[in-house]
Amino acid sequence: MKHQKVVIIGSGPAGYTAALYSARANLAPLLYEGFFSGPAGGQLMTTTEVENYPGFIHGITGPALMDAFRKQCERFGTTLLREDVDSVDLSVRPFVVHGKKTESTCDALIIATGATAKRLDIPGADEEGFWQKGVTACAVCDGAMPIFRNKELYVIGGGDSAVEEAIFLTKYGSKVYIVHRRDELRASKIMAKRALSHPKVEILWDSAITRIEGDKVVRSINLLNLKTNQEIKRDAAGVFFAIGHQPNTDFLKGQLKTNTQGYILVKPGTSYTSVEGVFAAGDVQDPVYRQAITAAGSGCMSAIDAERWLSELEIG
Repeated sequence: MKHQKVVIIGSGPAGYTAALYSARANLAPLLYEGFFSGPAGGQLMTTTEVENYPGFIHGITGPALMDAFRKQCERFGTTLLREDVDSVDLSVRPFVVHGKKTESTCDALIIATGATAKRLDIPGADEEGFWQKGVTACAVCDGAMPIFRNKELYVIGGGDSAVEEAIFLTKYGSKVYIVHRRDELRASKIMAKRALSHPKVEILWDSAITRIEGDKVVRSINLLNLKTNQEIKRDAAGVFFAIGHQPNTDFLKGQLKTNTQGYILVKPGTSYTSVEGVFAAGDVQDPVYRQAITAAGSGCMSAIDAERWLSELEIG
């Protein structure tokens, strides 16, 4: 069992940035990138064009951006391990990290495992269909893409997130439909009022999308009325899932404090969790913004917090 000053669990903007800053602080971090749990690089590995990350005038693909992150943190001495973490033991010092094949101990642990967007099993919505070809789970990330401009767009959901995504998309689409299975929104009253009063938003009550079709991109959806059982085909350029995210924290087995949604709680303005020496970065502790740039920023914070904490203990 090898001992590390810092172990980082999770790749993506948060994990790789935490590794970069830790490595440049001569902490020689070990980073578990994941394997079966998802591609190294996180959600951006399934994203085609990233046009809102600073510094890339003409945009960049998600995989290319994450490859650059990976190579940069590796250049400064990060040890990268393409392996999932099954569990951790935070009750002992040093902490113990149980990977699929290896085990390690560490003085400081950074959790950057992200959150997974919830999606429905709709024909045409998966990777073999139109995922990231008109089907997405982030309007802020993808809404400005040319394929959505001046087209009819569909948001699946009924909560505040669905309303927020729909209203955001009105900047680009000609019409935005909220598809909801019930006859009233779950959103707060003020958000529901905004949706109902917006001239470019229409709510399709008691409805569900049953199929997504197209050629190279989404062209149409099949819409089922759950009360009448009538199904019709409608033109569509985009389908946006807005039914929530699931933080990737199962491996922690309740050892860190979380909110009711499962996001790791951190001390405001820091990356400190409820266990001293454990830090959290990226979407796993961010139920609000969930952007690559904010994830990278919190990854930087976690590395600096960890380095200062280790220095106070005269470990770093």
